[in-house]
Amino acid sequence: MTSRDWHGDRRAVFDRDDHTCRRCGATDSTSDDDAATADLRCYPVGDISLEGDVHGSSLVTVCEPCFTSLQGGPATSGERPDDETLFTLARELTQRQGVTVSAVASFASIATSLPATLETAGDDDESQTDAESEYRQARREVLLAIDSVPSRLERLAAVDETALEPGVGEPLAELVEAARKLQDELRQIVSHCEGVPSAIGRCPGCLESTEETTTDECPTCGVSAESTEGEATNTDVDSMEGRFQAINGTLQDASATTETLTDCAGTVATELRGEPNSPQ
Repeated sequence: MTSRDWHGDRRAVFDRDDHTCRRCGATDSTSDDDAATADLRCYPVGDISLEGDVHGSSLVTVCEPCFTSLQGGPATSGERPDDETLFTLARELTQRQGVTVSAVASFASIATSLPATLETAGDDDESQTDAESEYRQARREVLLAIDSVPSRLERLAAVDETALEPGVGEPLAELVEAARKLQDELRQIVSHCEGVPSAIGRCPGCLESTEETTTDECPTCGVSAESTEGEATNTDVDSMEGRFQAINGTLQDASATTETLTDCAGTVATELRGEPNSPQ
């Protein structure tokens, strides 16, 4: 996430998220005024405008340290961390991607069941609101989880492999490659999932109706119309069944990549510490 000039309703977002960082769980229980929330920030997720107001559906509460980590910065090319730092980075990367895989699977389940859930809710406003809220929260959290990975991944990618022992350099390179592939697959799944509400005339961000919208952006939250990369699968993602098949197929791909990632992490851990288990 690059630095941007944006604005949002901080108080409403903090209240919705119970003044709790959605990334690490840090809380701020004394929230009577803005000064009491100085250690909390709003972090924007998803395909949103680069400036101006950001709708609450695309804002997540995070603490100051997590906000700084999410903002990230360019990794130093040719870096050679000590073995302990390298081990910690590999462990944290696999942990973060493990959390992300779980978040993606949860979002996929909620997104694919959304049309049936809304249909079942019918004219019951409370049931409709609950279903919409569940989807929006799952979407925010999966996008936040995906954004949480690069801070570790890019540092590992910047490590000078030639400065490492051969038994560490090669599996580390494979670990980075698997992590990047997994990130791409998880983003594809989220994109396919966002196509589900789009297919029923809803914004994939805020879930407001877009049936009468004449532009590519939702008039309520500004999220761009869903754009699915169909070439990643052999299915017709323009149909609802095709979208479901694309989601399931890419979930299977991500599962296989996760196994590769775990194996590579285990090899790195063994070489660095002589431990047979992966750094999770």
